[in-house]
Amino acid sequence: MKCEEAGHVCDKSQYKEASFWEKVKLNIHLIYCKACREYTINNTKLSKVFKKSDIKTMPLNDKKEIKEKLHQEISK
Repeated sequence: MKCEEAGHVCDKSQYKEASFWEKVKLNIHLIYCKACREYTINNTKLSKVFKKSDIKTMPLNDKKEIKEKLHQEISK
């Protein structure tokens, strides 16, 4: 497995989309590839931070209103 594919499988694995064999090949690759091991560790940390955070986003209706007002002001 190439490092590029390992990164892709790592990402898929984070979202429970990787197959069993992809995970097996990834783990074998991680045994000998330090760069991919570090990527996996950092990716896992980042995913945990996002899960812990209680990010609030603006409702879609509010975004549409702001966008419309902006377009109106620009077209003046």
